[in-house]
Amino acid sequence: MPELPEVEITRRGIEPFLAGRVLTGAEVRHHGLRWPVPRNLSRALRGERVRSVGRRGKYIVIECGRGTLLLHLGMSGNLRILPAGAPPGRHDHFDLRLEDKILRLRDPRRFGSVLWWRGPADGHPLLAGLGVEPLSSAFDGDALHRAVRGRKAAIKQVLMDSRVVAGIGNIYASESLFRAGVHPATPAGRLSRERSARLAAAVRETLLDAIAAGGSTLRDFVHADGAAGCFQMRYFVYDRAGEPCRGCGQPIKRVVQGQRSTYYCPRCQR
Repeated sequence: MPELPEVEITRRGIEPFLAGRVLTGAEVRHHGLRWPVPRNLSRALRGERVRSVGRRGKYIVIECGRGTLLLHLGMSGNLRILPAGAPPGRHDHFDLRLEDKILRLRDPRRFGSVLWWRGPADGHPLLAGLGVEPLSSAFDGDALHRAVRGRKAAIKQVLMDSRVVAGIGNIYASESLFRAGVHPATPAGRLSRERSARLAAAVRETLLDAIAAGGSTLRDFVHADGAAGCFQMRYFVYDRAGEPCRGCGQPIKRVVQGQRSTYYCPRCQR
């Protein structure tokens, strides 16, 4: 699933083509995404001017004059900027139209979403309950320590809880915990202030490094211009079970937490 770095890279890629432009409508080829795509979406968007292209957690937030378009890439989606009239492929379910270009959602598994909200983005139920943005100034060791206090769940599960921290998925939770030297099964409430500060710094560092590397392309993710990311070449632990730790040489281990694979080094992460 595209995580925060991939969504942020996508946002940065489409923003120059959308910001300040007037939309001419939309074409929906499949209304059955994660949630039904509104039937009157093209009419609602026609003539709207894009005020901003933002991100909240894993959602791309396109603010218009009379509402907000929320896009989610789901498990396998990507957004591409293409010339107007570019023929669609089998999994191309949605086009946002400009006069000379289109923004196209390709989503083979159809877990993505296209939603129209008549109001400010932060009022939408899907966004209102999201936790702190990990790249914002509000996220630091103290904020993380307050958020995990009293929690018995494993720290990796808490990091992936969007109500606590918005946008951290399986890959970057594993990578951040390795960088911080924290075992993924550690009960979140046992983290000291010092370890919380180290983990918060590792989360920020990991996400920024991933963005700088173009994100992770494991299956379907590509940038808005079709380029692939390369952060997967730099993983310390994720998907490296049995391979030597880049720090100490111990074999990386894999366990299952919350039905998701977790990777860690038994020596570097205590």
